[in-house]
Amino acid sequence: MGLKWVDSLDIAIELDEVHPDVDPRSINFVDLRNWVLALDKFDDDPEHSGEKILEAIQAAWIEERE
Repeated sequence: MGLKWVDSLDIAIELDEVHPDVDPRSINFVDLRNWVLALDKFDDDPEHSGEKILEAIQAAWIEERE
């Protein structure tokens, strides 16, 4: 079963593995959305993302790093 937009922590973990040199505090939401869509395990409607979802993913990624 693939990742959905609501799987913010799992998405953050995947992003951290794929982009280890990126500071999640500095990423813009356009790039973040594109990177999520590019994940091999991601399987959800691209149109179902929004600012709150991207904020949750970014926050989870920041927390994962700490």
